[in-house]
Amino acid sequence: MYVLKKFGYGVMEEPKSIYPFSPVYHVKGERNDVIVKKTQHPIERAQQLMKYSTFLKGNGVSIVTPTQLSLDNPQTIGDDTYVVYPFIEGITYSGKDTEIIAAGELLGKIHALSPIENTFKMEKYDVFDFDLEEVAESVGKIEENAARHHFELDNIWLEKKLQQVVSRQEELKNCGLPTITTPHDFKANNLIYTPEPYLIDPDNATWIPRIFDLALALLLFHNELTTAPDAPFTPAQWQLFLQGYLKSVTFTDIEYSYWQKAVEHVFLDEVMWLIADVEEDWENPSQRILFEALLKILSDPSGYEIHC
Repeated sequence: MYVLKKFGYGVMEEPKSIYPFSPVYHVKGERNDVIVKKTQHPIERAQQLMKYSTFLKGNGVSIVTPTQLSLDNPQTIGDDTYVVYPFIEGITYSGKDTEIIAAGELLGKIHALSPIENTFKMEKYDVFDFDLEEVAESVGKIEENAARHHFELDNIWLEKKLQQVVSRQEELKNCGLPTITTPHDFKANNLIYTPEPYLIDPDNATWIPRIFDLALALLLFHNELTTAPDAPFTPAQWQLFLQGYLKSVTFTDIEYSYWQKAVEHVFLDEVMWLIADVEEDWENPSQRILFEALLKILSDPSGYEIHC
């Protein structure tokens, strides 16, 4: 309630977040509904993020930018920084071919618009410090979750595979992959179709190897959205996504050669903890189906190349 009042919104009851993992409030405005949510912190980083999203919007990208208020927006409240965005009306993604192509086209356009240098001073991706102990601990948790839900898991293979991925971190870090500024959370639950896809959550923007961001979309585009399929893209759907994406992007030789290793690294970074630590996801049969499919991609990603 205090956060909303700082932005000038009078509310009678304590609001409930519409997202379980972070404060995100849907507020009824006098003229238009808005979303109040936590963004990058401290305020200097938030301001750079808003410059970036405004830059994208100015170049034809459908993306939320801060709502015009009589008060500062964004602003720091307590130990966090919050922003007010317009509430975007539309429909959620459902896995139609046209939706997949349009999503790929949007991500490709965003990537193509990135400055060559880190002009917007986004935080640099530097998650190359996983160790074997961390892998062993995570695989142990995954094994426990799997046993609890009668989920077939080859934990010996999984630990060996993730150990191999850990051993390649320095190679990936130093191989010279093209790096871009991107919202870096390009998932179906962050898009609203109006009917074209509109990005409603740019707040994880970072400076990151381009194919890492693309690999995240491959692995987790369908995560956390009930209207999406309960599995990652099929190989055919992935080709549709690439069809849209490649309208704006041309891969380099080094991206082609490191694509599979990039997918494995993003699994290590983004998927391992999800399967290990988010126990409530294991209660959901759809999420267990998703986990099974993600493990199959880790085992054999050959159906998910970046040649279209």
